[in-house]
Amino acid sequence: MQFLRPLQVESTPYTRLCKTKNILTVNGQFPGPTLYVNKGDEVFVKAQNQAQYNITLHWHGVKQERNPWSDGPEYITQCPIQPGKNYTYRFEFTVEEGTLWWHAHSDWARATVHGAIIVYPNPGTAYPFTMPDGEVPIILGEWWETNVMDISRDANQTGGAPKLSDAYTINGQPGFLYPCSQQETFKMLVSPGRRYLLRIINAVMNEELFFSVSQHPIILVGTDGSYVKPLPTDYIMITPGQTMDVLLEANQPPNLYPMASRAYSSAIGVGFDNTTTTAILQYDGPLPHPSSPPIPTLPSYNDTQASINFTKGLRSLADDQHPINVPLQIDTHLFFTISVNLVNCTDNPCKGPFGKRFAASMNNVSFVAPPSIDILRAYFYGIRGIYDQDFPSYPPETFNYTGDDLPENLLATGFGTKVKMLEYNASVELVLQGTNVLVGIDHPVHLHGYSFYVVGWGFGNFDPTKDPLGYNLVDPPEETTVGVPKNGWVALRFRADNPGVWLMHCHLERHQSWGMGMVFIVKNGVGPGAQMLPPPPDLPNC
Repeated sequence: MQFLRPLQVESTPYTRLCKTKNILTVNGQFPGPTLYVNKGDEVFVKAQNQAQYNITLHWHGVKQERNPWSDGPEYITQCPIQPGKNYTYRFEFTVEEGTLWWHAHSDWARATVHGAIIVYPNPGTAYPFTMPDGEVPIILGEWWETNVMDISRDANQTGGAPKLSDAYTINGQPGFLYPCSQQETFKMLVSPGRRYLLRIINAVMNEELFFSVSQHPIILVGTDGSYVKPLPTDYIMITPGQTMDVLLEANQPPNLYPMASRAYSSAIGVGFDNTTTTAILQYDGPLPHPSSPPIPTLPSYNDTQASINFTKGLRSLADDQHPINVPLQIDTHLFFTISVNLVNCTDNPCKGPFGKRFAASMNNVSFVAPPSIDILRAYFYGIRGIYDQDFPSYPPETFNYTGDDLPENLLATGFGTKVKMLEYNASVELVLQGTNVLVGIDHPVHLHGYSFYVVGWGFGNFDPTKDPLGYNLVDPPEETTVGVPKNGWVALRFRADNPGVWLMHCHLERHQSWGMGMVFIVKNGVGPGAQMLPPPPDLPNC
C-alpha cells in the first residue's frame, strides 16, 4: 500500500516559443510527476484542486477492478473536483505491467495536466527481456500559445473546428527547431554500449504521431501496460492515449543524435499541426567531432501504409509467464460505426462546413454527458432520468460505410445520454467500423476499465462472413487504446468481468468534445468478488 505525494493542480507561469503564460500544472511541473509503482501495489493519491477550473484525473490503462469510483471521467464516474476541494483516488495495479499514464479528464485540461505511470514487475520477478541499464519516460505533448481551456469553449460557440496547436513537445519542450527552445531542448544522456528502455506516451490532444531516433533502430517490447513479442523497427506510430515501451542500444559513434516526432494525419482536407518536435540523444563523455546528425527520416504525414506496416506487427508475448485469455466463444456481438457529422445551427450560420456545426457519433448517437450528476452515481443509487439504456448494438441504418460520395442525409446525427448494458462475464466481440461520412480518418478509441484483444482489422466495410476467418486468436495484441484505420475496421474481444460504469471514446479531443463516445454499464455478478465496490466517503459532489 502506497500513499503517494498529493497531486496539486494549479496555475503556473511557463515559457514556450518565446512567450510566458499561465498553464494548468500538477505540483508545478509540465509534464506532471511520474508515479512509480509495482504490480500488485494499492495506491492512494490525493488530488488537490488549487486552480480556477473544475478538474478530474483519469488513470489511463488501470483496470480499476470493481472500482469505477476512481476512474475519473467527468460526469461519467464522478462529479468534478471543484476549485479549493480535494479527492483521494484509491486503486490497485492488478494485471498491468509496463508504462501507463494519468491525465485530466475534464474539458481540455489534459493538454498540460498529465504524467507517466511506471509499473515495475512484482518484486522477485523480472522483465521478459534483458534488464536495461537505464530508462527514460518520453512524453509526446502539444502546445498552444493561447489558453487551452478557451479552445473548446470557442469551438463550441462557433461550431467550427478547434484551433490547431502551435507545437508538439517532447517532455515539455518543442525542441531545437523552434525559437526559444534550443537551450531547453530535452536531452537524454547515454553511455556507449548500454541499453535503455524508452517509455513513450502520446499525450497529444488531436494527432497520431510518428517517432524515431536518428541512426538508432529500436525494439518494441510493450504497449498499454502489456508485453509484446519483440518487434525491431526504425519508427513507431503511436496514437493519442497509447503507451509504447522500446529498447534502444547506444551502439553508434559518440555524438548528438536527434529524436523527432511529427503527425500522421490520414484525413483529406483536415488541418493539422505540421511541425516537428525534437529532442537529443547525447552520448556522455568527450565528443571527438561534436555535430548534429540529420533529423531521422520519418514517414510522410499521410503515409497510411507506413502506419499499417508498423501496427500489423504487434503480437502479445503470450508465453508461460505472460499468458493471454482470448474469448473464443462469443455470446455478445456488437457493431459500432464511428462518424464525423454535421448538424444545423439554430441561429446564425456556424463555422463548420456548409455553415453547419461539427458533431461526431457512434452508431449515429452523439453522446451528451449529464449536466448535474454523474452516470455512475445515478446507476448505483437508482436515480431515474439521467441516462437511457437503449444504446444500439448495431447502427440504425445500414449503408456503404466507407463509400465515396455518400448521401447528404447521413451527415446528421442524434444526441443523447445512452448506455449499453452488459451482463457480468459476457464474452464480447465489438467491431468498430470507421465511416467516410463527411471525412474518413483514423480514430484512436480508448475503453475505460478494460484491456481488450485486437483480433482483427482491415480496410473497407467489415464482412461478418469472411473477415472473422482471418482473426488472430493465438497472440493478438492486448491494448486499452486502438487505432481504427481510415475507412476501415477493427475487431476487439474482451470478457465483461469488471462491473461498473465505463466510458469508451475517441481519444482525439475534438472528436470526444463533439460526442464520439458511449458508456458501457457492466452489471454485478454473483458473490462479493463479482460486485462493484461501494462509493468512497469523500466522493465529490456536483
